[in-house]
Amino acid sequence: MPIFAVKTTASQERTVADMIANREEEEIHAVLAPDSLTSYVMVESDNDAVLERVLDEIPHARSIVPGTSSLAEVEHFLSPTPDVEGIAEGDIVELIAGPFKGEKARVQRIDEGKDQVTVELYEATVPIPVTVRGDQIRVLDSEER
Repeated sequence: MPIFAVKTTASQERTVADMIANREEEEIHAVLAPDSLTSYVMVESDNDAVLERVLDEIPHARSIVPGTSSLAEVEHFLSPTPDVEGIAEGDIVELIAGPFKGEKARVQRIDEGKDQVTVELYEATVPIPVTVRGDQIRVLDSEER
């Protein structure tokens, strides 16, 4: 089954995907708007002519990218990646949410199963271990691995 890439206005991917999905077209089977893919929506469809007709009626949908993709090429968008991926013990991070927002810390331990990171605050007089979700930190500096 061919998968078409549809160019959209930036930050409107989810809106376009929802509008395509809400159309009751037999030829359109699935719509995917991955967060990691900016300005594009993937649409599984039998026929690009039907998709073209649908896109004419949807605001923020620009055009179909020439060519098709296979399921194997878009499969990596289907499984979520943990927020702690790419973070290693010893990394210097900044807390971007929660009560310690804006504080710098060093990663002490990573719990991939729970998607949590235990960090030790830098400026604290007494070392305080704080456990936060992986999406609440931003890596500033990685030690050489």
